[in-house]
Order: sequence, then structure tokens, then C-alpha cells
Amino acid sequence: MSAARRHLEVRLGARSYPIWIGPGLLAAAALWRPYLRGRQVLVVSNATVAPLYLERLAAGLDGLAWDHVILADGEQYKTLAGAERVFDALAALRAHRDACVLALGGGVVGDLAGFAAACWMRGVDFLQFPTTLLAMVDSSVGGKTAVNLAAGKNLVGAFHQPRAVVVDTDTLATLPPREYRAGLAEVVKYGAINDAAFFAWLERHAAALAARRDDAVGEAIAACCANKAGVVARDETEQGERALLNFGHTFGHALEAAAGYGSLLHGEAVAIGMVLAARLSARLGRAPAAEAQRLEDLLATLGLPTALPAGHDPAQLLQLMRLDKKNLSGRLRLVLWRGIGAAEVVSDVDEAAVRGQLA
Repeated sequence: MSAARRHLEVRLGARSYPIWIGPGLLAAAALWRPYLRGRQVLVVSNATVAPLYLERLAAGLDGLAWDHVILADGEQYKTLAGAERVFDALAALRAHRDACVLALGGGVVGDLAGFAAACWMRGVDFLQFPTTLLAMVDSSVGGKTAVNLAAGKNLVGAFHQPRAVVVDTDTLATLPPREYRAGLAEVVKYGAINDAAFFAWLERHAAALAARRDDAVGEAIAACCANKAGVVARDETEQGERALLNFGHTFGHALEAAAGYGSLLHGEAVAIGMVLAARLSARLGRAPAAEAQRLEDLLATLGLPTALPAGHDPAQLLQLMRLDKKNLSGRLRLVLWRGIGAAEVVSDVDEAAVRGQLA
């Protein structure tokens, strides 16, 4: 990656926390260790990431009382049972209120570790060390933590902001191509919902991003983090604008649940979901069909799926969508758009139109 190190701040009234982006940051303990208030640390990682990067992070924990818990890798393991393993490890560490949880991994690890930190003794500190593109640009920033249930994704969770987010771009070197492409879906989302200029930049640099060109990837990560930091600062607990970050997610979460968590990657499901939301917007007369085509073309250029999986069940998907957290009084609320850069939350969406789009 580019040698440039970038620094942003997420400002939440009187509170704030840093986001650092750049190479070699896992080993840069002088940067992040001051954010550990106590001496007890629990590192949460998974069986894929820990062998690659745990030792590098642990070098910065010298002199502290620390331990680690290694989870199985995959969305299907983001469960209450997985959180219980973290609770048990914190109990074994005899973790106090000034203990800190370090999340070393992708979105699953970050969500689960953050949720455990939010619950332990009603809330202890945690730091995010995201190692996937998707986590770097989206899930590590903003304090959304959760686990999944069989009934739906992220139904049990809490808002719990990290003390710091440390994005070591060197970790992308070991990210499998499919996982990298899945992360690009969340990158595209930021342009789609409120930044038409960034969307156009992505169209111009799609080939460079697909090829993992260091300069393009670094610029995209910084742009997404800045975008999300601004949204979170204005709407920390998703009472309004922050809901727009769920563009494509209501469809996507239903697809993930229907396929079985882990079969369809989150970013892949979101890519399909964004196209469905854009097409539905055109079907309802809210947006030009040509804008949906631009979105679909960009996602396809980046190597992402854009069509519903073969053999899908529209009735099952619609039933899963009814469980979405944005819904009110049993009425579907979806993030749709007026076109690129202009998303909006739409209440009481006509289920017949949604069913038609899913068919």
C-alpha cells in the first residue's frame, strides 16, 4: 500500500475518537497503546486472521495482562454462543471496568467483539483493528455491534463506540480476492447514497480498484471513512440520516439469511440488494432506470454479483425483510433513491412492488 498515513476523527459532541489509516499500524503500538486505559486486554480474532497477525499485534502488549480468544471464521459464527466465548475469556482474565477488548479481524469479529465489550460489566472499552476492506470502510467505524439470530441478521446488538480504529492496510495483502471484491460493494454504497462525485471517481478508477492499486485503494478507504464519520457524527444512533447507510441492506440481509449465513458474503448480498433497491426505485417512479444501470455496471466491473441467486424464493425473502430493524408497525421501510447520490428512507413501501422486484 501507499506509505501515506492518514488520520481522521469521529466527533460525537464532546466525545471523539481517531481513525488511522496506513501501512504497518498493527506494530505501531506507540500510536494506539495510549488508548488502553487499564492493564487487562483481551484480543478477539478468528482462525484465519490470528495466525497471520496476532503476533504482530501482541508485540505491542508487552507488560500488560492480556489473553486472546480465537473464533471460527465466518458469518455463521456471529452468534450469542460466540459472544459467550468472549464473556468466558473476560471472566477468566478477571477483567475489570478498565479492561479493553481488541477486535482483530473483519466485520464478524468487530461486530461480535464490540457487542461483548458493550455487555461486559455494562460496557468496557474496545479498539477496532479491521483486516478486511469491508470492515475498514464500514463496519469498524460508528459503533454498531451485534450478533445474528436464526430469525435474522444483527437482531441482538448495541451502539458502542470504539476508543480508536486502526486500519493497517498491509493486512489487505492476505485478503482473498472474493473477500476484497465484497468490500468494494460497501465502497460503492457511499457514492450511491450521498456522493455523486465519489461515484463518478469510482467509475473512473474501477479498473485500478479491481487490480488493488495501492494509491486508489488508499484513497477510497479514506474517502469512505470520512464519509461515514460525518454521518455518524450527525446521527449516532440511527434516528435519521444514518439509516441511509443501509442502502441495499434490507434486501441483502434477507438474501444472506435465506442462503444460510456464510454462503453469500455480506458485500455480495449488499451488491445485489443495492441493484434491487435501485430497480425498485425506478419501478416506483422515484428514479431514472439509467441510474440503476450505472450502478449495476459499476458493480459488475468490480466483479460483484448483481442478480438474484437462482432458485430464490420471493415469498421467503419478503418474510425475512419484514423483520428488518427499520420497519415500523409491521410496515416496510426501505432505503431507496432518487438517483446516484440521493438516497432516502421510504416508509410503507408497497409490498406488491417489492414482491414483483424479487420475482
